[in-house]
Amino acid sequence: MRGTTDLLHDTSIMKPSSFSDLDTLAYELRFQSLFHEGRALAFPCSADGSVQVDALSPRARENYHYARTGVGREFATPAVQRRDLH
Repeated sequence: MRGTTDLLHDTSIMKPSSFSDLDTLAYELRFQSLFHEGRALAFPCSADGSVQVDALSPRARENYHYARTGVGREFATPAVQRRDLH
């Protein structure tokens, strides 16, 4: 369902060979839902918030564009944050 899934943890989202360095995987661009606490869409990004859209799966790419167009209506302004790497 759109707007309710944390796509960062979906292993089909990233094509592993698409990222040139591991530092890119340490950050996420997070679009927090304005209406559902704890719900967000998150995408791997660089420290400056750049998302390699071509490296996303088709589903993740669609959700990324959906989140970007929903800023101010469904989602808060996205924030870059360090991923919780276990």
